[in-house]
Amino acid sequence: QVQLVESGGGLVQAGGSLRLSCAASGIFFSVTVMGWYRQAPGEQRELVAVIFSGGGTNYADFVKGRFTISRDNAKNTVYLQMNSLKPEDTAVYYCNAKDPLIRGRDYWGQGTRVTVSS
Repeated sequence: QVQLVESGGGLVQAGGSLRLSCAASGIFFSVTVMGWYRQAPGEQRELVAVIFSGGGTNYADFVKGRFTISRDNAKNTVYLQMNSLKPEDTAVYYCNAKDPLIRGRDYWGQGTRVTVSS
């Protein structure tokens, strides 16, 4: 059974930083594409960043230069370092894993809330 457990959310002032973590289990982590998505109130869930098994990354334009996604395969954990946070970054952040064997099958964490005050 695949489990993704996020942590690290909270309340921070604009300009501040947070680091989100997502611990994965039940999946062959080192070959799994991992990502972070977010969903603000009344909005659709959107991609924030993705990291491939080889370490390559992609970012949404609205976080480029501010957020960094990374992974530690020894710890089965993916991170999202968020710097220069803005009030518009306020959302629930979800960890995502793409099943390496079943095309189109995704797994999600329960989400961690990030609130950025102005």
